[in-house]
Parts: sequence; C-alpha cells; structure tokens
Amino acid sequence: MVDQTIAFSGTEKLRNGSATFDFRNISYEYWREKWAYKYVRIQTDTAANEIKDVLSNDGLVRFINGEQTLITEERRAAYTSSVNSVMYFAFLPLWLNDPAVNKSYGGITEIEGKKYHKIKITFAEEGGGEDFEDVFYYWFDIEDYSMDYLAYSYVEKEGTGVRFRKAYNARRVNGVMIQDYVNMKPKSKELKLEEIDEAFINGDLEQLSLIELKDVDININNKEK
Repeated sequence: MVDQTIAFSGTEKLRNGSATFDFRNISYEYWREKWAYKYVRIQTDTAANEIKDVLSNDGLVRFINGEQTLITEERRAAYTSSVNSVMYFAFLPLWLNDPAVNKSYGGITEIEGKKYHKIKITFAEEGGGEDFEDVFYYWFDIEDYSMDYLAYSYVEKEGTGVRFRKAYNARRVNGVMIQDYVNMKPKSKELKLEEIDEAFINGDLEQLSLIELKDVDININNKEK
C-alpha cells in the first residue's frame, strides 16, 4: 500500500530532484541525488540580517549575512531537527519506505464517507533520527491511494503531544503531489494517538494551525547549482 501511495503522489521523483517553497514566510530549498542531499532554510531576523541554515550529509552550518557563524551543539541539533521536520512533511509520503521505517497494517477505516487503509509507522533507533520515538498513522484512500489524513505523537516536556492533519489544496507541481493541511490537536490531553481518527469523526479535535506551502517549484533530474 505504501508503494501505491508513493507512486500516486509522484514524490519518488524527488529522489533525484530539487525544489523551492515558502513556509510561514521562510524560504526553503531542497536538493537530492539519491542519498546525497542539501536542505537550505533562509529567513530574516528582526534586525534585517539574513540567516541561512544549510543542512547536508556533512551536518548543519549556519550563515549570517553570508558569513559562517559558530553555534552550540544544542542549537545545531535544534536547527537540524526543525529543517528536517519541514522537509519530511512537505514531501510525504516519499520517506515511508526508508530503511528505518517499520510499517504495520491497521485495517480499513471510514472517514467522512470514504474508506481508507490505516497504516502505523514507527522507526528503528538506528537510522531513525533524533525523533525515532515518534509514532505516525497514515490513511490511504482504498481506491486511488491518496494520503488524505495523517496523525502523529511526539515527545515534549509535558509528556506526549498528539496531532492530526487533514489534507486540502492538493495539486501537482511537475508531476509531484503537494498538499496543504489543517493541523489539529485533541480537546482532551488524555486522548491516545490510536484513537485520533475516531476523535476527528466525533468532533473532538480543534484546529491549531494551517500548514501551507507557497510558491512551490520542483525540478526533476537536476544537477546541483
């Protein structure tokens, strides 16, 4: 099922491709050739300084107004996690067949009048990244395998956070499916991740934010500039 969903989305093309987009008034650049990659985040601070974070196979480097700057390892880890998170969600379901991914089938669920395959994703500690303890659920349309909903739990200071996202504004850019999401959280902090789809159906979630990618441009089989 994951294979069909990736095929439907066209995101496999980004194994060898590049992209640019804006998210929350911050610019991002994506480049990948098989397992070599470079992700760039460009933003401006309140003093009008350009801050550029460049994440690659060699790690993360920060530039301020074009000059490399020293950062603590704690900040490097935080910036790395933030950039990786944006890229992960932007180009789902591309990553769902990565070596560290563990998949299990949760059966068929009906949401808003349509039937979906429910897939649970966990990560092996080795190769699973800093957030390997996160748990995800995905809902794939049983007919066209579109990924219309996703949910996840993550570790936070107060315990475990839970989020649910509903896709909208699905569009293809150079053959790759790009989606925006309504980002929701449970009204009750006691809600468990495995109950999140039922909570959505029952109206027990509240909107937290919108996840919108703007000015998306995608190039396939590119060479790094």
